[in-house]
Amino acid sequence: MGTTGSELSLSLPRAAASKLMQHPLLAGVVPVRQRVVHTYYDTADQRLRRERVVVRYGKSDATVWRFDSQGSRETRRSEWELLGVPGALDFSRVGDSALRQVLESLQPDLRVAFAARFNRNSWQLDAGDGVRIGLALERGWIEVEGRRHTICELKLELLSGTAADLFSTAAALQADLPLHPEPVSRFQRGYRALVREPMPVVKAMPIDTNGAMTVTAAFRAIGVACLHHLQSNEQGLHESDNPEFVHQARVAIRRLRSAIRVWKKLLPEDFATDFDPRWQALARHLGETRNWDVYRAETLPTIVAAFPESAYGDHLLQHAWERSVSNRVAARRALKSIDYSRLLLGFTAALLALPDDDCRRLDAFAPRCLDKRARQVLRMAELAQGGDAAARHRLRVAYKRLRYTLEFFAPLFPGEPMRRYHLAASGLQEVLGQLNDLAVAGELTREALPGKLGEPVCDWLEGRTEGLLPELDHLLDEFRQQQAPWKKVAGRVPCTEEAVAA
Repeated sequence: MGTTGSELSLSLPRAAASKLMQHPLLAGVVPVRQRVVHTYYDTADQRLRRERVVVRYGKSDATVWRFDSQGSRETRRSEWELLGVPGALDFSRVGDSALRQVLESLQPDLRVAFAARFNRNSWQLDAGDGVRIGLALERGWIEVEGRRHTICELKLELLSGTAADLFSTAAALQADLPLHPEPVSRFQRGYRALVREPMPVVKAMPIDTNGAMTVTAAFRAIGVACLHHLQSNEQGLHESDNPEFVHQARVAIRRLRSAIRVWKKLLPEDFATDFDPRWQALARHLGETRNWDVYRAETLPTIVAAFPESAYGDHLLQHAWERSVSNRVAARRALKSIDYSRLLLGFTAALLALPDDDCRRLDAFAPRCLDKRARQVLRMAELAQGGDAAARHRLRVAYKRLRYTLEFFAPLFPGEPMRRYHLAASGLQEVLGQLNDLAVAGELTREALPGKLGEPVCDWLEGRTEGLLPELDHLLDEFRQQQAPWKKVAGRVPCTEEAVAA
């Protein structure tokens, strides 16, 4: 989401822009109208893009930005105002000497990469009690080599007041308008259009937690990272049938819900009850789509190969295709809904508004959380050995929660023990995933081939499940012997039930 706590960037359909002009919040406020042209420069081989640097020239200003490795607006690291004109820009104000030298050396090679041309209507809202919000409606195009890509965005800037004031203003507007937090910055859209590259599938990035952080600051950082992970895959999910977009969006929500569970007792009483059911409902849409994607791509080919003379194959393929299409449509509709847009905005507001009065350090909090997750895995493992598919599913869920929690706290426990722990557990994760896919495949097969029709296929799937159980038992025994990397070296003991309970 394009927010830093003091700025918000929200997209809206062009048809809704005129309705904004009539909104009660703007009544009696005369807008300032501007024609804006921002031209972005780079070398022919896009050296600046590779360096995560943006050079933008406008009629009234010229600016250099540098971003971190994710290159997203909310992670802008440094910014400098420039003097001069294209072809003779003065980079002497760039505070990073190494970057300044690079820019000066590239000056003769800079050329127009793309331009943003738009009309801006600006209002300054006085919300009382010293609260002032700047609001700007921007409509126009990103122009790239003769091609146009629509701009229709609402920018909110906190001029005075608190982040809560900014979000309450956005929520008041969103109550009447289909506003959606815009996750992709304008320069990113321009570059994607320039190189005509497909939307990238974005995986979860490492989260920069550290032991000295307060528990609240850590949760806030994890929550923002999960939202960024989710929204980075939004456009791909809408525009592409690549199943990885659905998968990554689902993973982002699962990670977020895992974090809410870990921190639940430290959060305001209504935080989890307000938000977790809404994230869960969204996850169900993505989960159904993911199940049919896996079934079509990974399970059905093996079924067709196992029953080459039967009529199962064509029927299952057709049914799976229809269900996959209908579920993808439902998932896209859910992520296009105003409910989802309001969830993003409301959750971000609540995240930033969390009180900072809990001074407990993360390095004291993390080991207890990991111990609890490890105990849950061990309990579920006892039930899963010799148990049914439901018990194995509960084990898989418990293990995933442990893995996500390990990822949240990984920077606190660097080094070889953590690497070995992840490596040893990767085989367990893979087998649990295979068993889950087989269990889901049985359910989907019974839907497609009800009654006795599907029995031969379901029996075959059950046979494959039985064949994996000895390997699961072996991997669980190995996992029990793994040493907990969050334990201090002097007191490190095997990850047994007794050890994690200590």
